[in-house]
Amino acid sequence: MAVAVARAPRARPRTGRRAVSGRRVAGGAVWIVVMGLLLAGVVALNVAVLRLNLRFDELTQERAQLRAENAELSSNLAARTSSPRTSSLAKRRLGLVPADPSTREFLDLRKR
Repeated sequence: MAVAVARAPRARPRTGRRAVSGRRVAGGAVWIVVMGLLLAGVVALNVAVLRLNLRFDELTQERAQLRAENAELSSNLAARTSSPRTSSLAKRRLGLVPADPSTREFLDLRKR
């Protein structure tokens, strides 16, 4: 018959495991802080890019509006400087009439 004998637990030799364990915890905390800083940097960078994109969109809309205004002004200018409008204004305001093409006179610039 076998008899089981209870043995006393062995005492572990003190080799500084708590110091090693403490370094591991401190090292883990350092990594957590480093990763937190990196994440904060990524978030800050994304916010900056978002702001730039919003400003770019505003400028694009402003450019489109200015181009539309320029096209409208160009059209108005072309309408105001058209030949029929100019001749009708000259006739109405100044009493000018177009010259008759059959009557021509040439100036001799050699005689002075």
